[in-house]
Amino acid sequence: MTPRSPSELHRFGYLGPRGTFTQMALDAWDGAAHQEQLPFGSVDAALEALRAMEIDAAMVPIENSVEGGVSATLDALATGDPLVVIGEVLVPVTFVLCARAGMPLSAVRSVGTHPHAWAQVRGWMSSHLPDAVYVPTLSTAASAASLGQPGDVMFDAGVCAPVAARNEGLEILAEDIGDNTSAVTRFVLVSRPGTLPEPTGADKTTVVLYQRDDHAGGLLELLEQFAVRGVNMTRLESRPTGEAMGSYCFSIDFEGHLQDARVGETLMGLKRVCADVRFLGSYPRADGVRADARLGTADTDFDAARAWLAQLRS
Repeated sequence: MTPRSPSELHRFGYLGPRGTFTQMALDAWDGAAHQEQLPFGSVDAALEALRAMEIDAAMVPIENSVEGGVSATLDALATGDPLVVIGEVLVPVTFVLCARAGMPLSAVRSVGTHPHAWAQVRGWMSSHLPDAVYVPTLSTAASAASLGQPGDVMFDAGVCAPVAARNEGLEILAEDIGDNTSAVTRFVLVSRPGTLPEPTGADKTTVVLYQRDDHAGGLLELLEQFAVRGVNMTRLESRPTGEAMGSYCFSIDFEGHLQDARVGETLMGLKRVCADVRFLGSYPRADGVRADARLGTADTDFDAARAWLAQLRS
């Protein structure tokens, strides 16, 4: 079994380079700041290293409050050898515009950053640098790292976290340039399958659902499995399977833990109607919000119903 307690995880991977919001999320994870941290150039690279047992866990972005799901993470978890989420971290997102020494704001003609970051600063750019050309980078910190190295670079300035600009010795041309000051990115710590974290009463479960075929009411059939058991979904996204045009799977987060009766019943219902159900773990919620069991959906209600049916069958 894969170890799950923070004290037993020693090698952590993350979407690098250093100074990314992902590293900030990893530093916030209990015990990870004092363990070995290895940066990877992409989400796929980090998760493949995890599958190859080169690291014990990987911190990757999965959702942003402005841009929604992170496609690279959703797709990497939906395919390949199974992995599971063992925890999540929420990181408030604050962006700065940085450049090499001597570059004035008025001279910036191109800006490099990650696509999710660019989407969150478009309004500011339109107001302050309307003619600037966008250059995509692998991460926000990668834009700062490129500017921090000698030699030519494809852009004049970068959008990144304040810590990345400081790490590279860059000048900050503008602070707090995000269009939404309350933007938050959700990160998940992923490990190989093993013993699940114990239920806390404030948990989430993540699954990927594959339909048997495309038919009218197919998605409704899946959603009914949650609704009739009082299970609240917190995220629902469709992703192409790559098999054919119009072929999609569904990545879903919902309240509750595998050990909760209503969650177990929901998973059994999904297993009956889906071609495949990929279980991606049950883990504590970062915000600590406890799920309220609707009348008739508490564990005691399921226990009573099973006892009643057993009595009828005896």
